Amino acid sequence: MSKLASNKISPTPMQPEIGVVDLIDNYFTAYNSARLREICHLLSKEVLQPGVTVGLSLSGAMTPAGYGVSVLAPLIRNGFIDWMISTGANLYHDMHYGLGFELFSGNPFVDDVKLRQENTIRIYDIMFGYDVLLETDAFIRKILQAEPFQKRMGSAEFHHLLGKYVREVEKQIGVKHSCLLATAYECGVPIYTSSPGDSSIGMNVAALALEGSKLIIDPSIDVNETAAIAYAARDSGIPNVEGKSAAVIIGGGSPKNFLLQTQPQLHEVLGLEERGHDYFIQFTDARPDTGGLSGATPSEAVSWGKIDPEQLPNTIVCYTDSTIALPLLTAYVLQKCQPRPLKNLYDKRDAMLEKLRTDYLAAKTQPIEEIPAAAASEQPVTTYPCGRMIPGS
Repeated sequence: MSKLASNKISPTPMQPEIGVVDLIDNYFTAYNSARLREICHLLSKEVLQPGVTVGLSLSGAMTPAGYGVSVLAPLIRNGFIDWMISTGANLYHDMHYGLGFELFSGNPFVDDVKLRQENTIRIYDIMFGYDVLLETDAFIRKILQAEPFQKRMGSAEFHHLLGKYVREVEKQIGVKHSCLLATAYECGVPIYTSSPGDSSIGMNVAALALEGSKLIIDPSIDVNETAAIAYAARDSGIPNVEGKSAAVIIGGGSPKNFLLQTQPQLHEVLGLEERGHDYFIQFTDARPDTGGLSGATPSEAVSWGKIDPEQLPNTIVCYTDSTIALPLLTAYVLQKCQPRPLKNLYDKRDAMLEKLRTDYLAAKTQPIEEIPAAAASEQPVTTYPCGRMIPGS
């Protein structure tokens, strides 16, 4: 028998009282169920340790299905998510729950023309009234007129303020379980969005700009702050414990890239040595052979410097529906892992950014060395501190 065959499959009849840990450990034996088991083991044994900074990207319509409240908020409160990248749509629909609005499950095979006539919105098999959109929009426009929003800011600060106001509404109307935005506000978890204008939140920001609002969400702030978080992850803050960075990807799309591009930003653009994320975990239904980012594999990410090549064994992709995998994963780690102290990265953003700026400027001002021009070019070639060669510099 090959040494590559590591775990004997020993099936036993399932018992009625089975729990989620027993289910995953002993009955998820092959194919994508085995990949889910491997992810649960990697998270519980290595990733969800005090010295690891965990970033999570979120795409797909997860919060309309209630996963912001039921799954992601508990992970945040237990210290298992330190920072996030999300689509604006997920944050917008998450607010419906925080504001006390109702969403319903239904049949996806219905007459959408009739739904439109009845002022009902459908997200596959989730349905809610058109008034939910209108009232959420009205709430957003109302609070965005407050003085704290009248400036240029990054999306983390914007979502932190938004979460603060939503949390106050939750308290007033007696919402029992906080939504994602409100929980992140309370726990100091910064949430970024890679496309601030690509959601109903961004649409309302744009509408207020027509009225003279001074609010500007600056993507450059986000790029630098997220890179600073990845850079600071190397310092665990714990004596004799090396800091590590984990990328947990729900779906794919732009949030996936925004989470992973932190590493190229550090070494490719800023010229700072960086080895890539230490852990790469993804749930996706996207294929790699179409060339899309959503299906790009961890090994492909190594070629970009997004993933540490020495850590490829710590990269797992599970090809399944995130709405199936995420509740199972959450139940598993909540039972297997002790809560971690909250890192409160939101309040540490300025310090992390200043460290990044200081090191970047120091690297930029180091002496540069000119080397002979390449045979195919007569232009001088400058070698920068990171080792890159720029013709004609």
